[in-house]
Amino acid sequence: MKTYQDLEAVGLEELNRIEFILAAISEHQNSDMYRIAKDAEAYYRHENPRIMRLQKLIYDVLGRAVNDPFAANNKIPSRYYFYFVNQEVEYLLGNGVNFKEESTKDKLGSSFDFDIKSIAVKALNAGAAFGYWNLDHLELLPVCGSNGEVSFVPLYDEMTGALRAGIRYWQIDPRKPLRCTLFEVDGVTEYIREAGEPMRVFEPKHAYKQIVRTSATGTEITSGGNYDGFPIIPMYNVNRQSELVGSRNTIDAYDLMLSGLVNNVDEGNLIYWVIQNAGGMTDADDQRFVDRLRTLHVVHTDDQEQVTSHAVEASFQPSQAALEELRNRLFEDFMALDVKGIASGTATATQIKAAYEPMLIKSNLFEAQVSRFVLALLKLLGIKDEPSYTRDTIVNKAEEVNTLIAASQNLSDEYVTKKILTVLGDVDLYEDVEMQKANQSVERFTSFGGDE
Repeated sequence: MKTYQDLEAVGLEELNRIEFILAAISEHQNSDMYRIAKDAEAYYRHENPRIMRLQKLIYDVLGRAVNDPFAANNKIPSRYYFYFVNQEVEYLLGNGVNFKEESTKDKLGSSFDFDIKSIAVKALNAGAAFGYWNLDHLELLPVCGSNGEVSFVPLYDEMTGALRAGIRYWQIDPRKPLRCTLFEVDGVTEYIREAGEPMRVFEPKHAYKQIVRTSATGTEITSGGNYDGFPIIPMYNVNRQSELVGSRNTIDAYDLMLSGLVNNVDEGNLIYWVIQNAGGMTDADDQRFVDRLRTLHVVHTDDQEQVTSHAVEASFQPSQAALEELRNRLFEDFMALDVKGIASGTATATQIKAAYEPMLIKSNLFEAQVSRFVLALLKLLGIKDEPSYTRDTIVNKAEEVNTLIAASQNLSDEYVTKKILTVLGDVDLYEDVEMQKANQSVERFTSFGGDE
């Protein structure tokens, strides 16, 4: 793996830097992290690369393995990986990131909550993802982009492990130009390699923050500056591992079992005919017999001939039991919330809390990584604040409301009202409810005075 020290060693000669960039990209694409991230992106897109490559084989008379053109070979990838990754991200970041100061969100830009969720998804897929603060917003830099998207090569410091530089690259098609951006603490350099041409500098190194003046004669960069630190921040998953690690075989087993079940049913939908006392019939005669049976549903036979139909039925229950066991294993491996156990609406608050416990533990660990990312970004921008998160959970509303009412005599009216509205999903109506309660109090007071 190339490091920041390797970049420093090549010096400022552009040809040497170009060779370094191309070598770093090649090494990056052959790394375990890139390979796992690429596969995780495929699973996330509802594609299972293993079962997509699976072929059913038969052996010919010479013992050679060839594709079986007759066997059913349906390939059915599940969507569990996509579900588990997004469940974790939405549970933690579905309501955005909260800050103590209202001005913090304004400084981070209107798209901050959406951008950090995108970075979190890529971090879970690859084990790491990177956010680039570009003047007034975050930009996602994933380890592995898909379908011509941007990919990013991190260059870490050998001594401290800190991210000190990086290479962003993308190419939408092999016939199109390869674009690269070298990020360093003191500026950015753009490179391009067009079809059949060597790579060259596209834009010389310039500062991250540029002041541009536009006039009738064109656009002119008058001045610029850099940040007080490297403006690309890593977000890691727990253990810096992809969510796919350790769970891939279970996903593959489920997908193979489901595909096999459908294939067995497909192949099992077979009716064959036994024609007794017809030993003199050739294969062509058999074919004409079956074709006539399928078209007219009537055949004529001699008195000695008997025709009997037989059906083959595929076994279903054992496969269904295996699928259910694998499904349970997936939820346990991913520490995900299985809503089947609490979907009836009769689950108690204790049962609901117990169902959330695995995902709560996992999300707490990932929350620490997200918070490190946010705190590093705030430090880069000179903002003094701390992040917090509001998590959505399924609740037994009646039980929660009754508990709040029972404890209301020891709590403030404002607290009880807000908590009840939160349970009901209407906390944004708090001010309207308080105004309505105040109006009702005034009306009761007026009515009481009028009776006297």
